[in-house]
Amino acid sequence: MSPLTRHPVTFKGSRLARWILKMLGWRVDFEGFPSRQGVAIVYPHTSNWDFPIGMLAKWALGIPAHFWGKDSLFKFPVIGAWMRYVGGIPIDRSSSRGVVGQMVHVFDQHKQNDQLLWLGLAPEGTRSLTPGWRSGFYQLALGAQVPLALVKLDWGQRCFSVVDFYDLTGDVECDYAHMAQVFQGVKGFHENQMGPILPWSPGQSVDATRLKP
Repeated sequence: MSPLTRHPVTFKGSRLARWILKMLGWRVDFEGFPSRQGVAIVYPHTSNWDFPIGMLAKWALGIPAHFWGKDSLFKFPVIGAWMRYVGGIPIDRSSSRGVVGQMVHVFDQHKQNDQLLWLGLAPEGTRSLTPGWRSGFYQLALGAQVPLALVKLDWGQRCFSVVDFYDLTGDVECDYAHMAQVFQGVKGFHENQMGPILPWSPGQSVDATRLKP
C-alpha cells in the first residue's frame, strides 16, 4: 500500500467560479493529479446542493472530470448536449460487459492514446442514507489499474478538497480502512444521511457500526 505523492498534471481554472465559491463561503484545495487517468470519489453526497458546489469547484480548479450516466439520457438533444458539456459519458447498462467493464475498456483506450480521463463518482450512489458504499468505483479503479483520488465535499469546513491519491491493493478491508481514516471528520449537508464507509451492494446486510467517518 503506497499512497501517491507526485502531482504533475495541473490545470488552469476559472477565476469567476473561484469568486462565486468565495462569495458562497467555500474554498478549494487541489495541487494536481499524479497521472493522466484515474477515478475520483467525492464524499459525502447527501443533498441536491452538492452538485452545483461540485460543478463550481470543477470549473474553479479547471479539472476536466467526467461522470457516467444512462445512455438513454444522452438521446434527448438538449439534455444530451448539456450532459456531454458538463462531462457526462453515456453508459449502456444492458451491455454484456457491464458498466464497470465498459469503463475499464474506455480507460484502456485513453491510456493507449495518452489521453486525459478522470472519472468522478459518488461512492454512496445516492443522496439517501445507505448501509455503505457501492462497489463500482472500487472495481473500476482496481480493474483499470488507475489511481483513486479521495475528494472531500465538506459542508462543515465549506471546503472542496482533493486530499489523497491512493493505489488500491485489492485488500478490501485494508483499503476501506485507509479511506475511512482520510474522510474522518468530514460533514455532509445532511449529516444523518452520510453512508458509512463500508463495502456494500443492494440486498447485502452489513454492520454499519464499523469504519464510520
